Amino acid sequence: MSDPAVPAERPTAEQPVASEPKETAGQALWRETKGMGLVLLAVLGFHSFIAKPFYIPSESMMPALLKGDRLVVSKYPYGWSYVSPTIPNPAAIVRSLASHSGEPWGITLPFMSGRVLGHMPKRGDIVIVTPPGRDEDYIKRAIGLPGDTIQVRDGRLILNGKLVPFELRPPAMVPVDTNAPCSPAQFPGDLVTTAAGQFCRLPIVRETLPGGVSYDTIDDGSSPGDTYGPVTVPAGHVFLMGDNRDHSADSRYSLAELGLGGPVPWENIGGRAEFITFSLDGDFSLLHPSTWFSSFRKGRAGSSLRTHGG
Repeated sequence: MSDPAVPAERPTAEQPVASEPKETAGQALWRETKGMGLVLLAVLGFHSFIAKPFYIPSESMMPALLKGDRLVVSKYPYGWSYVSPTIPNPAAIVRSLASHSGEPWGITLPFMSGRVLGHMPKRGDIVIVTPPGRDEDYIKRAIGLPGDTIQVRDGRLILNGKLVPFELRPPAMVPVDTNAPCSPAQFPGDLVTTAAGQFCRLPIVRETLPGGVSYDTIDDGSSPGDTYGPVTVPAGHVFLMGDNRDHSADSRYSLAELGLGGPVPWENIGGRAEFITFSLDGDFSLLHPSTWFSSFRKGRAGSSLRTHGG
């Protein structure tokens, strides 16, 4: 016969129930700080190795991209290099927000040769690039690859001694707004008024690169970049140009002219533009709720920027 169960001893007044030690204010602060730090590291890791948002700050890639467009840029298609990590600069962020100077918010590491799992961009890809010795990102189109010879004559692109096929297209009618003002300094005589409002009437030339990638460029006059080269793209370099050919600081211009200084090392390519998430006309203000929806441009969200499948 088994022994009878002995009831557990109940605590008495002389034997209080043990309680877990209370968290101090310092421990609570550390727990919250650690949690926020882990979230920040996860965000920076995603930005550095997977994808990041990108804001179009200029008109150099019109008509495909307008100032005020927000994009998703993928980091992995070409592998990773010294420009891949996203390293915030708190002091620059504060200065930029305080003065609206447009100062870059990040820090670029010193140049390091090579890429991890590197792939060269394809002709026609829209890529972001960090100019040598600078911290900010530009966005341009890949035109020339290693071994290609690039030349521009009378505004026409010549690749490896052959004129790149082109055709005149109907003008692009870009609605005028704060971010696309159709300034006379850049687009003289292109501002038109219709029953539907004011538009920038831009002359379009469509180019088709070897491999079949076609895209529209703006050709609204002459510029120093209309005569260039010939230049042969060195190994491990890419030649980049903006679609707004007469108003793009790209590989045709020196670093002193705020260009890219010729073909750029492939290490300076930071990623590939994928699609537009949304676009703002320049009138958005956090202090004025009436602008929160009215400043969104219609018809641009979701537009793909890919020129190749896969």
